[in-house]
Amino acid sequence: MALQSAGSANSIEPGRVSYVELAGRRLALCNVGGTIYAIDDECTHDYGPLDQGRLDGCQIECPRHGARFDVTTGRALTLPAVRPVRTYPVTMEGDDILVEVPD
Repeated sequence: MALQSAGSANSIEPGRVSYVELAGRRLALCNVGGTIYAIDDECTHDYGPLDQGRLDGCQIECPRHGARFDVTTGRALTLPAVRPVRTYPVTMEGDDILVEVPD
């Protein structure tokens, strides 16, 4: 695992989602009340882009079929998704977002 820079926290307003590609993975960066969480940017139901979904508190909704995930744990909260989405540890260095991704 390696820490990789994912940009500036100032670029993601609270309650918003952005995406970044790190180590060949597309990740959704979710700002929940000023804390950044990183998850795979892909619904486990039909592979829809989660960064295009709505973030409501710590839950993100897939724009295709409405499956919801907890961005803090990755847990699938509603059908049609039953499998969790992968999460990645985030460290902040000042305003810099660092995400721990597999090598």
